[in-house]
Amino acid sequence: MAAMQEYMAVYLTLTAVVLILARQVENHIYAGQKLTGNVPWGMERQEAKNMVAAGGIFVLLASVSACRIAVGNDYWVYRENFKLIYAGRDVASEPGFNFIVYWMQKLWGYDNYLPIFGLFSVVTAAFMVKALYDQSEWFFGSLFLLMTSGYYFSSLNSVRYYLVVAMVMYATKYLLREEYLKFILWICFAALFHKSVLLVIPAYLILYWLSKRKLRPWILAAGGALIVSMMLFQDFYRKIIFLFYPFYEESAYDTGSISIVNVGMGLCCLVLCFLCYGVWKDRNPHIRFYVWVNAAGLVINLFGSFIPEVTRVGNYFKVVQVFLIPALLYHLPEGKWKKLLTAGTAAAFLIYFAFFLKSAYDVDIRILPYRTWIFD
Repeated sequence: MAAMQEYMAVYLTLTAVVLILARQVENHIYAGQKLTGNVPWGMERQEAKNMVAAGGIFVLLASVSACRIAVGNDYWVYRENFKLIYAGRDVASEPGFNFIVYWMQKLWGYDNYLPIFGLFSVVTAAFMVKALYDQSEWFFGSLFLLMTSGYYFSSLNSVRYYLVVAMVMYATKYLLREEYLKFILWICFAALFHKSVLLVIPAYLILYWLSKRKLRPWILAAGGALIVSMMLFQDFYRKIIFLFYPFYEESAYDTGSISIVNVGMGLCCLVLCFLCYGVWKDRNPHIRFYVWVNAAGLVINLFGSFIPEVTRVGNYFKVVQVFLIPALLYHLPEGKWKKLLTAGTAAAFLIYFAFFLKSAYDVDIRILPYRTWIFD
């Protein structure tokens, strides 16, 4: 028990330190400018302070991830795949990932896997921190959710997938600025590492279009029809899925189950959206877009049991909660209601974080115990 607490203390300490640094970041003005594309020349004192604090956060997150060894249930699986890639064998991973893995071993030597994990760790952390810095008007709140909802710690697993999730977070700002080509190109680039991300292009574009329009009866009818089709035509959807991922059919990932936790988080977020309806109903198109994306994630997690690893698909939509929830709370008028909702949200995520860390020893997660090659 003492050893378990010692290992868990690494993650708890990291979370506490980066949140202390995040308190120094006041970027609501800068984030608003980045989302509109109207960033003035020059740098004010507060922005310089923001960048130093955000840089420190990046260094800490990247270091803990890059210095790990044997952390994650697929760590050694990736190592074996690295060797297969170098040998020119067929692997399931995408060409961008394979290219980098191959040339990293050309540079550092065959089966020298630590620099490869280190590179992907640094890049993933960079995209996460940059996305929060550019898009979140309440940086502290967004970082708090990134840590306590487990997105950062989950990136110690599933290297390719969470790299791509971080890239989606980053690329979303281009969609919100209506720079559609940049958004599409970034997602296409991400697909070189995990092609499942391609679904984000049509989904996000449609959801952004819907977020700019009033809720009409035909929109509700179309949404209802989509949900019904997900229940009635599952075989049709599965045929499309297995055209891209044939090895998932009847595999250990094709379980036909859903995550009650993800459904619950989506529902609770939707409730918070209704409680803060005045914040986004007639203004702030960015928040309206996040509301739509969260709702889409809820539909996928609730009715997408036929999708192999539906949680991963749903996370492309659920991840916007790190922007949505802080934005809702930040824009609430000052008063008891804002304090109550903020405290309640913080408490809920801290409870979730506690259960997340408790499950981190499970064989299908294994991000605890934390080990580092520095002292190994």
